[in-house]
Amino acid sequence: MNATLDARKAATAAWFASLRDRLVAALERLEDEAPPPPEAPDAEPGRFELAPWNRTGADGSPGGGGTMGLLRGRAFEKAGVHVSVVHGRFSEEFAKRMPGAEADPIFWAAGISVICHPWNPHAPTAHMNTRFVSTSKTWFGGGGDLTPLLTDRRRQDDPDARAFHAAYEACCARHPGVADHARFKAWCDEYFRLAHRDEPRGIGGIFYDELNSAGDPAMSGFDADFAFTRDVGQTFLDAYPAIMREHLAKPWGPAEREAQLVQRGRYVEFNLLYDRGTLFGLKTGGNVASILSSMPPTVRWP
Repeated sequence: MNATLDARKAATAAWFASLRDRLVAALERLEDEAPPPPEAPDAEPGRFELAPWNRTGADGSPGGGGTMGLLRGRAFEKAGVHVSVVHGRFSEEFAKRMPGAEADPIFWAAGISVICHPWNPHAPTAHMNTRFVSTSKTWFGGGGDLTPLLTDRRRQDDPDARAFHAAYEACCARHPGVADHARFKAWCDEYFRLAHRDEPRGIGGIFYDELNSAGDPAMSGFDADFAFTRDVGQTFLDAYPAIMREHLAKPWGPAEREAQLVQRGRYVEFNLLYDRGTLFGLKTGGNVASILSSMPPTVRWP
């Protein structure tokens, strides 16, 4: 069982790293295609800066680490593509919240996280992450979601929303017995909601967690669950750059910029108040700069 689990850990970590490389290349191609934004007319096409980091456990022992990738350029005011492979021991408090960790707080987790904040207010902010977690149980989690920033784009019948939802519906359809699009879409709508404002963060996408489709400790459904999780990442890679290209050359002015910055404030509120990934990273001694890099670079509250 341990040899099998070790092989699974190696396979998932390798996938997240390879997906990172392809996402970096795709977003940099958008940088090459984009005109300079009005607010940064001298901006050059951006390139990712990759910064490795190491995690130290509470007892001072090595606990893995990762690579933070950040870009600032013409298409994106800020974009992040991060990978991590961390291990250690949950705190007693946090272990109670994690499946399989209350009796044994030892954990291992690998994942990728992507956040894109475009310059152009017509272009939606996008987020995607997938992960593999092992305690005394093992499971996958993740998803992708879209956040249009202008009021007239925050509709389910908007072309961007239709394209994004169609891409993930097709993704789920390719994995019967593992993925349920209706359930994962509803889960996303429920999760990415600002309860204190009684409003959604964006137009949704899919969200899933604790995915062990066979429902057993040995995770006999690993291959199928991993295939779906890979497809979640590939679907984002296929769908989001295509959506971005529709907006690269669209003009905007002060009114659109103001609306964008205000809506970005909602994004900050969600990440600080509700986001599980933010909490997991901070509670497990992750890289703070990487964890909080999901925050928009410029924001406004009216």
